[in-house]
Amino acid sequence: MDNFNEKFKPLSFDEETKEMLKPLSFDDDHQIQDDFIPIATTISNDIKNKESNFVFFFGTANSGKSVILSSMLYYLKSRAGVLRPKLGTPNSKEANVLLSDFFENIRQGILPGRSTRDQVTRLDLVFEPNNKSKKVLPIDLTFLETSGENHNEIRRGGNYHSSIESFLNANVPLTFIIVTSYDSAHKEDSLINEFLDELERKGKNLKSVNAVLVISKWDRSGRMDVENAEELENFISERLPMTAQRINTYGLSKSYYTIGSVQNAIGQERVNLLNLSTAEVLSKWLYRSITGYDLDYEGTFWERLKFSFTN
Repeated sequence: MDNFNEKFKPLSFDEETKEMLKPLSFDDDHQIQDDFIPIATTISNDIKNKESNFVFFFGTANSGKSVILSSMLYYLKSRAGVLRPKLGTPNSKEANVLLSDFFENIRQGILPGRSTRDQVTRLDLVFEPNNKSKKVLPIDLTFLETSGENHNEIRRGGNYHSSIESFLNANVPLTFIIVTSYDSAHKEDSLINEFLDELERKGKNLKSVNAVLVISKWDRSGRMDVENAEELENFISERLPMTAQRINTYGLSKSYYTIGSVQNAIGQERVNLLNLSTAEVLSKWLYRSITGYDLDYEGTFWERLKFSFTN
């Protein structure tokens, strides 16, 4: 695992907001209701509060994006420091509610619900590491999570919904977390490449873009980890050959992910043993890729000397 880790070099609402944040609903014929395509009122072609580090999740429905986001946030808040909504941002109240739901659910083993279609869930946060070194500074993080149905819309030259387009077209620092699951990766090789092509068309040079490919639900392999780095490499090469070429050519990062032991009880999946090890790896990768410093950076010589007297 050391060699593998070294490779890495989510109150109250008014009625209108309640209606807007309802999960996607279906009628008796399993058809999407015609009158339900909510658009977030805070999203426009002009992105507010651009002074942040934006983290964009790509992945189809049931790929595990929301699980990864909630467990990363839980790790950052429970193990690595303080995570709080950033004051003065458009979604500060919504962020507070979503964070509360994420944290309450994950402690009870409840997996996050599906994301709302045609809407970007934006979480504007401040992360303050518990590391005492002056080099390991607080950072602003804006997590963007969208419905997997929207990502399917780019197949065969299709277009994203305008709420997503506004972020991809904006001149903001973006980190991309590209998610595909252990059991469906072989079906999504082409779609992932269409997404990477879309980024290229928008002027984002993949040689310098900050991105990581994440194979979610790794526990379905029968293990919570990989035996060695080659196991992950071989999986990606076999199931995602075109993506593997892009990732390797441009030197992008890759990882696997599991939230722990998941059981299916009465048609509902629940976590009965929470595992935060991969949440730790991905969170540390994110911080390091943005700041250039490790979350567990030991400090300068003088800082280490000072720490030795104060501990």
